[in-house]
Amino acid sequence: MMDVVSPRVKVAIRCKHCGEKFILKGRREKEKIDTGFKQCICNNEKDFDIETLDF
Repeated sequence: MMDVVSPRVKVAIRCKHCGEKFILKGRREKEKIDTGFKQCICNNEKDFDIETLDF
């Protein structure tokens, strides 16, 4: 049986604390996008703006 590969998406993550911006690719999992991103370089783990981008 073949595994179903979820579509890849490109996301921009901006930290609301320090303003650092990260561009990552992730996989769409139902309503959530999994990029593996854990925390900003300023140790912020929760307060981000996340936006999907076109390839």
